[in-house]
Amino acid sequence: PTAYTYASFLQVNMGRLCDFLIHTSCVVYSQPRSHRSLLRVGAASRAAKLDPMATVPSKGITVPASLLLLTAAAAFLLFLLLPSLSPSSSSAPSLSCPTTAAVAATTRPPDPISPTPDDIAWLKSQLARNSIQEPPSSPAAWHSLRKGINPRTRAQQLEDLRRFKGISHYEGEDGGNHTALSCPGELLVEEHHSNYGEPWAGGRDVFEFLAAAAGLGPADHVLEIGCGTLRVGLHFIRYLDAARFHCLERDELSLMAALRYELPSQGLLHKRPLILRGEDMEFDRFGSDVVYDLIYASAVFLHMPDALVWEGLERLSGRLKAEKGRIFVSHNIKFCSRLGGDACTERLSKLGLEYVGKHTHDSLLFNHYEIWFEFRKMA
Repeated sequence: PTAYTYASFLQVNMGRLCDFLIHTSCVVYSQPRSHRSLLRVGAASRAAKLDPMATVPSKGITVPASLLLLTAAAAFLLFLLLPSLSPSSSSAPSLSCPTTAAVAATTRPPDPISPTPDDIAWLKSQLARNSIQEPPSSPAAWHSLRKGINPRTRAQQLEDLRRFKGISHYEGEDGGNHTALSCPGELLVEEHHSNYGEPWAGGRDVFEFLAAAAGLGPADHVLEIGCGTLRVGLHFIRYLDAARFHCLERDELSLMAALRYELPSQGLLHKRPLILRGEDMEFDRFGSDVVYDLIYASAVFLHMPDALVWEGLERLSGRLKAEKGRIFVSHNIKFCSRLGGDACTERLSKLGLEYVGKHTHDSLLFNHYEIWFEFRKMA
């Protein structure tokens, strides 16, 4: 074998060599000072445990610690010298012990907020690859494709769940002893997903627009006024670090769906969002020192008296982060336009806020666009 062969072998096994050197040092210097001169290696005794027929000497082999360290140093020196004997040192692979910095550099970055054109192209290629045709245009044609084991509407699912429970389930007293978070059937069949005037999937559209418009990062704080069943909030909770999403919601059924079904079913309990029940636009319960990078209200202010909206804005202005912080309101801002342009601007100014502009955002999955009005803290 050539010197290059030995060098390659040592370089490929660099990790093992590093571990050996570190382990050797730890073994020697972890001994009491009085014992560092000698290390007893009971190799034969360990071999006997693996082979009962082996002859076990009465004493282990005694190896001087200095000799063990000298051997390790010689092996390391051999590793350094042999690559220089290679016919072409530049072609030999260069490996080193992993460092903390190298490991940190491999940390996964945050997930992207919106799909890229490449993402869309990839999905279309998968549809073509699997010969997925355009969806049927009539209800009859659509339902003719339903060839599942037991296709059901939500109403039928709920009836089956009430009558038969799960396919495999516990009876009698055991029925309530094996479920940590018992959930009503109405939530399990996701009836609350139909409580909106638009498809449930539209919640993702709202998240993508707001997160991008606010330049949101995982460590930022977000407050939603009226988060409902978390149609939008789920996406913020998933994207943000733990405890960074806050919400004020007044409806009991919506809170029940959010807390008893959506958070546990989506695996988001560890994110610890702060969701509180209330309708008084009182935000002190979220903490007096919290300032938000984004505050938004989706189809909420248009259902509230103007006086309550202005009261809420007054309280929120002090909780908005300077410069970066944004408030977004969807659909319309009649609470402002009913005052007239100049009067609205003046009232906002007294609160330390200013109107930035109107935005629209197209849906990814259906023919729809969102309308949003942006406000920020005055410089």
